[in-house]
Amino acid sequence: MTPKLDFSRPVYALAPLAGYTDLPFRNVVKKFGADLTVSEMISSNALAYGSQKTIKMLERSPNEDPYSVQIAGADEEVVRRAVEVLNAQDEIDIIDLNCGCPVPKIVSHGSGSSLLKDLPKMARIIRTIKETSNKSTLSVKIRLGFESKNHIEIARLVEECGADFLAVHGRTRAGKFKAPVDYDAIAEIKEAVNIPVIANGDIDSFEKAQWVLEHTGADGVMIGRGAVGAPWIFHQLKTGSASVDPLIKHAIIMEHLDGMVRFYGPRGVVTFRKHVHTYSKGYEGASAMRDLVNRIDDPVHFRAVVDEFFLTHRQISEGFSASDLACEC
Repeated sequence: MTPKLDFSRPVYALAPLAGYTDLPFRNVVKKFGADLTVSEMISSNALAYGSQKTIKMLERSPNEDPYSVQIAGADEEVVRRAVEVLNAQDEIDIIDLNCGCPVPKIVSHGSGSSLLKDLPKMARIIRTIKETSNKSTLSVKIRLGFESKNHIEIARLVEECGADFLAVHGRTRAGKFKAPVDYDAIAEIKEAVNIPVIANGDIDSFEKAQWVLEHTGADGVMIGRGAVGAPWIFHQLKTGSASVDPLIKHAIIMEHLDGMVRFYGPRGVVTFRKHVHTYSKGYEGASAMRDLVNRIDDPVHFRAVVDEFFLTHRQISEGFSASDLACEC
């Protein structure tokens, strides 16, 4: 099969982020500029043993093309069975192996960045996926090492095992999310391998993304936490504009909310509250609005309050004064 991801120009990818990059969020960033969306990290064990909740997480939006599913696992046989489950899902284009998650619960199970301590096992798991998968593309998400950097060794191993591209978070596992991102190391990986490299880590603005692409020579950037509360970063990158029309921001927020309610039903309102908090950060009156929506469960009422708040701020940013908005017309 022909890979669907085009690396002839920079690729803008949404990183997997537990609790945030669900189908409604991925749909929004894809619609407004992302080239690649990746599922939340999925346990190979849960897939292999048929967890219905996990199967639900595999669903993709119709516009997610290509669509990548990220799995984590430490046992080759379990990973093989998980991939067989994914093989039955026609709408998946890419299987991504997580070798970077630093969360203690994941590491203690031997998954995620724990694989960076046992490169022979990591190699066996990558090859197991390659040999079992019927998808067009295999990718691997890595860090620079576990306690210390051995990023070139890791990256070359990933390439040798048959991965089509890799995403690199520019910290070791020991660095978690606090240490400075080593973009020089990502550039070194790009020089050392022949497969495409996507840079990841602390990319939180249009300007930073542009700088990282230039500094590392990477074939794309992967943005996770930087897109929470600001998914329009993909629209900026796609259009090449540092500014975002307030109309676009408002449209993205409401599209996201409507998608949450469609996907989760009334529970989508509760789930969306955390997004309201990030979207409204820095806005005048945000605290009062957050307090209000935290007490609203009805989707129609909830939507009206959110829509009015962001519409008002959109109009203010477009040049209307608060007194203008208060007038009856």
